[in-house]
Amino acid sequence: MKLWIIKTGDAFADVVAEYGDFEHFFLNAMKPVTEACPALELAVYDARHDGTPPQLAQGDGLVITGSHAMVSHAEAWSEALKPWLVDAWQRNLPMLGVCYGHQLMAAALGGESGFHPAGRKSGTYRVELTQAVEADPLFGALPRQLAVQLTHAQSVLQPPACAAILGHNGHDPYQALRYGPRQWSVQFHPEFTAPVMRFYLGHQRQVLTEQGQDPEHLIEGVTETPEATSLLSRFARLVASGETVSN
Repeated sequence: MKLWIIKTGDAFADVVAEYGDFEHFFLNAMKPVTEACPALELAVYDARHDGTPPQLAQGDGLVITGSHAMVSHAEAWSEALKPWLVDAWQRNLPMLGVCYGHQLMAAALGGESGFHPAGRKSGTYRVELTQAVEADPLFGALPRQLAVQLTHAQSVLQPPACAAILGHNGHDPYQALRYGPRQWSVQFHPEFTAPVMRFYLGHQRQVLTEQGQDPEHLIEGVTETPEATSLLSRFARLVASGETVSN
């Protein structure tokens, strides 16, 4: 049984030097689950460089990471993932898309992703969960409002017909989506710690200032987001169990 981390990009070089790259954030968050469940193995596939996507066994799951790339640019490696993701969805394999992965899953399943008309959103913000999470095995135990880390210029502009809306805020009506019994995606970054978020805001000072925002205020407002982060270990337990996750 494998939980695949589908790597779609790299973090900033100084973030990588200090904290590791995108895949390391996910591996660190889910490693305690695999230590408690040796039958579940974590594996990384770099969609940009590793060639044909891996063949997935029926017990496997996958997480699609964030990226500095843009889904609407339709790079060849990204487009090649779409039919593979559709196949995994049709087989009811556990799936969790994050930021770029969120937008890519939505586009692959018939939605639309592209640049947000209001521009970039970065920092610690709140997301409100909808009533659709009440019986949801991944989101159901979370508080109905939770703090999340955001950094994105593109968003899901139109979700696919199969999607239920699980979370939203004033900037994005589609912060969290569910596509089936064991398939989800989120615009926010459950894998980001507060220090990583501050690094990102530091890199984005100019664009945020040009949008009329105060990057120093945003940096000061960064907090940890434990409820959002808990989604990663809960998802890993879901893959390990083959059914649902515990509270």
